[in-house]
Amino acid sequence: MYGKSLLVGAALLPGLAVAGHAKEDWPEPVKEYYTGQVLFDRLELTRTNEEENLAVWDVMAWYGGDYHRVVFKSEGENVQDDGEPTDLESAELLYGYLVSPFWSFQAGIGTRGTLSSDASMENYAVLSFMGLAPYWFEMDNSLMMNEEGDVQFVSETEYEWQLTQTSYLQPRIELTANLTDSDKYERQSGLSNLRVGLRYRHEISREFAPYIGVYWNGALGNTADEMKRMGEDTTETGVVLGARVWF
Repeated sequence: MYGKSLLVGAALLPGLAVAGHAKEDWPEPVKEYYTGQVLFDRLELTRTNEEENLAVWDVMAWYGGDYHRVVFKSEGENVQDDGEPTDLESAELLYGYLVSPFWSFQAGIGTRGTLSSDASMENYAVLSFMGLAPYWFEMDNSLMMNEEGDVQFVSETEYEWQLTQTSYLQPRIELTANLTDSDKYERQSGLSNLRVGLRYRHEISREFAPYIGVYWNGALGNTADEMKRMGEDTTETGVVLGARVWF
């Protein structure tokens, strides 16, 4: 027993010495600080195969520390010179918590609809899981439920091939699925929409990178069937010109 006590004491002495040394001479640990960023991942003009010109935005802004953040996301588009209001695809205010080095969980509220004085906006709660998947795929997966109890899932995936020190080729896929029917918002259950795009981006600086690209957008499942019944096109292609900007 006495020998074991000596061994335990010997094992504790270096720790005690280090602790005492830290109190006297070591600098204070780095304190947590707060910072933020505004990122326009897509800020572009689009020319569709229907000869429409669209202005499109996709922005995310955040402020906070390493683990806790306030996040704002918004996407939308405006068809130029058609006299119709801007279509707000989403505007979300979220609380984000870092659950691993590469993934964050986000929860909050959002709204979407047309930006006009007589518009009836669709309000919803949203849960998101956003981060970097294996092989460096950037993903943003969101589950939304509106005031009517309608549920929708949206998954966005991007990948960056670095061609040179300042140029990138970026494929992008967005998949939308309606988990319930929605009579009020004219949505059919099942896989609803698939959008595939490809952009070539060149960095003038780290904060400003113009790009050019193409995309294909198609309705799926019951949504495609309903659009065909109404005589609407189920696919759309286009060319985009824009810039990725952050500050």
